[in-house]
Amino acid sequence: MPLLRFLSLLLLAFALLRPTDSLAQRRKVAPTKPKPAAATAQPAKLPLPFAAQLSQSRWVDSVMLTLTPDQRVAQLFMVAAYSNRQRIDEDSVSALIQQYGIGGLIFFQGGPVRQSRLLNRYQSQSKVPLLVAMDAEWGVGMRLDSVVRFPFQMSMGGIEENQLLYDMGTEVARQFRRLGMHVNFAPVVDINNNAANPVIGFRSWGEDRANVTEKSFQYMKGMQDAGVLAVAKHFPGHGDTDTDSHLALPLVRVDERRLDTLEMYPFRSLMRRGLGGLMIAHLNIPALDSTGTPSTLSRPIVTDLVQRKMGFEGVIFTDAMNMKGVISKYPPGEADVRALLAGNDVLEFSKNIPLAIQMVRAAITRGELTQADIDQRCRKVLALKQWAGLDKYRPIELRNLTQDLNPAHAQFLSRHLSELSVTLLRNQKNLLPLPRLDTLRLATLAIGTKDTTDFQRMVADYAPVRHFWLPATPTLDELTQMRAALRPYNTILVGLNNLGRLPATNFGVTAETNVLLRELGAARQRMVVCVFGSAYAVTKVRDLDRADAVLVAYQESRNAQEKAAELIFGSFGAQGKLPVTVSDRYSYGKGLRTQPGQRLRFGAPEDVQMDARLEARVDSVMAQALAARATPGAQVLIARRGTVVLRKSYGTHTFAEPGKAARPVRNTDLYDLASLTKVAAALPALMKLQDEGKFSPDKTLGEYFPELQKTNKANLKLRDVLTHQAGLKAWIPFWKDYVNKQGQLRHRFFRQDSSRRFPLEVATGVWARRTLPARLVKAIGESELNAKPGYVYSDLSFYLYPLLVQRLTGKPFDQYLREEIYQPLGATTLGFNPTNRFPLSRLVPTEYDSLFRRQLLHGTVDDEGAALLGGLSGHAGLFGSATDLAKLVQLYANGGQFGGQQLIKQATLAEYTRCQFCPQNRRALGFDRPASPPAGNTAHDASASSFGHSGFTGTYFWVDPERELVYIFLSNRVNPSRRNNKLSDLNVRTQILQLAIEAVRKKQ
Repeated sequence: MPLLRFLSLLLLAFALLRPTDSLAQRRKVAPTKPKPAAATAQPAKLPLPFAAQLSQSRWVDSVMLTLTPDQRVAQLFMVAAYSNRQRIDEDSVSALIQQYGIGGLIFFQGGPVRQSRLLNRYQSQSKVPLLVAMDAEWGVGMRLDSVVRFPFQMSMGGIEENQLLYDMGTEVARQFRRLGMHVNFAPVVDINNNAANPVIGFRSWGEDRANVTEKSFQYMKGMQDAGVLAVAKHFPGHGDTDTDSHLALPLVRVDERRLDTLEMYPFRSLMRRGLGGLMIAHLNIPALDSTGTPSTLSRPIVTDLVQRKMGFEGVIFTDAMNMKGVISKYPPGEADVRALLAGNDVLEFSKNIPLAIQMVRAAITRGELTQADIDQRCRKVLALKQWAGLDKYRPIELRNLTQDLNPAHAQFLSRHLSELSVTLLRNQKNLLPLPRLDTLRLATLAIGTKDTTDFQRMVADYAPVRHFWLPATPTLDELTQMRAALRPYNTILVGLNNLGRLPATNFGVTAETNVLLRELGAARQRMVVCVFGSAYAVTKVRDLDRADAVLVAYQESRNAQEKAAELIFGSFGAQGKLPVTVSDRYSYGKGLRTQPGQRLRFGAPEDVQMDARLEARVDSVMAQALAARATPGAQVLIARRGTVVLRKSYGTHTFAEPGKAARPVRNTDLYDLASLTKVAAALPALMKLQDEGKFSPDKTLGEYFPELQKTNKANLKLRDVLTHQAGLKAWIPFWKDYVNKQGQLRHRFFRQDSSRRFPLEVATGVWARRTLPARLVKAIGESELNAKPGYVYSDLSFYLYPLLVQRLTGKPFDQYLREEIYQPLGATTLGFNPTNRFPLSRLVPTEYDSLFRRQLLHGTVDDEGAALLGGLSGHAGLFGSATDLAKLVQLYANGGQFGGQQLIKQATLAEYTRCQFCPQNRRALGFDRPASPPAGNTAHDASASSFGHSGFTGTYFWVDPERELVYIFLSNRVNPSRRNNKLSDLNVRTQILQLAIEAVRKKQ
């Protein structure tokens, strides 16, 4: 019995002392009062992207056989690389690759082509293909120039459509793969619940754990589904710190329960759903390790918590090993050894690779580390490399690299995410969207910059506006002067620019800014404040309640600024929500909504279910047109459902002369619209007058024009006139009556300077007698009618409508249009005689008139008849940009509604745009319609209900109601000569319309 008892005790002692690796073994030797199962049980095996490669791989086995023990250690190091530095820096990386066989690189600043050339060089020097990473939290554009950037994570923290973050993940992964990279140190999974956090802040999704978790998962899954490893950071959570770990070791002052239920919650969730990589932060967390050791170097955190308790088997990366949060306590080399002892797999940004490898080897010799530990981690790195495709490595193809990194879909996605993120916090009396543009005296004030901002430029696309700028720290005199300068305006849009990201700097909001905003808020002016920076900056703006509207765009990117302006004018409705609490009034989840669709929205084909390749196809047509010299340049605009999906300028104002550069066409330039004047000036005036009961197309010319009552025009019905079947001559070359036999201008009718008797500008330095308009009306009355009845396109009646408008309204034609149509639309460029309002640099020249005016026509109307009227006519003379013309055309497409106003009755527009005498005559009232069979006036597949018009100078617009399309094409194909018909010969205008129609059809 004593012997049996002794043996029993011996066996029990052996069992208790024996290391165990399974729950079953632990249960065999459990004490009488065991610890709770949750505290000791290992979790179920978690999913892992490269699990198959890790469990069994011939390639991994074969590579392992070729590596020396030191090379296996080197596989665990990732070195920083840059493509914007000197050759000596590049060579130093090459030396580490060739001499030590490091495992990977992490790229930082540079450019895509330069980086790819450099990476091809590095890969060619490496025995084992390099694992390449980037810290690209909002895409490759975070580090590289010339690449589309996505919004900051906090910008997207209030977005409700989380599926878009999966799409962003797949697009970021596509960028990575195209650049030969495999690991993204993203997403940032930290819950930013400390407004004073100096290092996370805008990099976090926000303060709500569920929101952070779901958005991180979608971003992670998008990347990993597309073949790029996601690395969640900064474990166990860097969101509640007030120290930057780049500069010192932050202290996390919370208990283990708080960490478990908040900070670590999203990490645990991602691990359970397939997270492949984890980055450990440099933090001092007494609740998890009471020794004060940085978490990166803490075995209780990395091994005991992450690997054993949480069951994570993915790749564990350190945060950068050159950060003060770690090297302030342990020098290079020793820190690297401690990181491996803690359980990390890969060491990022080690300061001294040769020393680190040497000290790791010494640690193995001392028995602190084992070669088996190193080999296990090396195999994990190699398995990841195989999963990433490095077992079949190919160099990066440099051709079309920049284009491939910036596809239409990526740009659409970035803009769309920015649009959804803009958050409206205040909107007194529903000021936004801004109503009644014709009642606004609008100014913008950019604080913190002296340059015109993207926000200001976009505001100018919607309404007439005066821009102002002020430094963030102005003098008292500058503040006083600015206050006085803004006094004439009733609405001021304030942009807070160049805001800082650090709490210590008040997020860039200065005392002077607060003084000015308080002054503006006390006045009777309406003030809209736009915060182009951290959401936390809102709390630093005092007296914000004095503003009529407040919105947060979260950053100063072009997309964020433009979308803020679009929201103000109602092109889309506000949907964003605050991802963090910034004050008692503005807490997490707050955000007002507004009505969308008030005015033109600027987006991409994918916004409205069109083929994303539309722009590339239009570019191809325009390239052919410019190469054929069909026109020096053009503006093209395509919109669907009120969203502008393409707005682009091509070419130059004139053909370039040898040794002299021509001015590029810009979206803000103005073209001579030629016969589009008929449908963009005369017709809206007539329709408006009809709505007012002052005009009817069923009356005759004689009823409206006493001058014609005793002529053969008296009984012509305006319905026949407007459909070009009344028998009027196509045109009359009036100008020939005002030159002598030698072709020179008759002195009786023209002078070189203006005067009361000669007030009509015909061309530069040419002024006509004031009696000419009456003479032209008389000539129209005396002209013969066509011998045969039927359709003949005629200009003549349109000469008369400005006179009719003035008689019926008491206002000049241009004033009536400006007040009733153009100003409510915000169409600031539409108008006559543009040199009175715009510099010549914005006006695109037309032809060199060698017969009548004998000069290049620049800023004065091309049409000779309109010129004799001083540039003011109903048939020609209107100038404008494609953007502003699109506002009017969209009004037509909307049934007379725009900007919340019904400017023309829907029934009136329907009447004017329908075919009046089909099938004998295709025309509507003034508008053109598709010919049947197609005759080249529109696209082959334009719908039967579509309508539009063309202009002699190379202009065109078309509306297709069935496909909800609006199309504008403006050019100066007559420069330098009207004999250039290549634009029509090549069907450029209608060919692009056909592409727009096909883009709708193909997407559907």
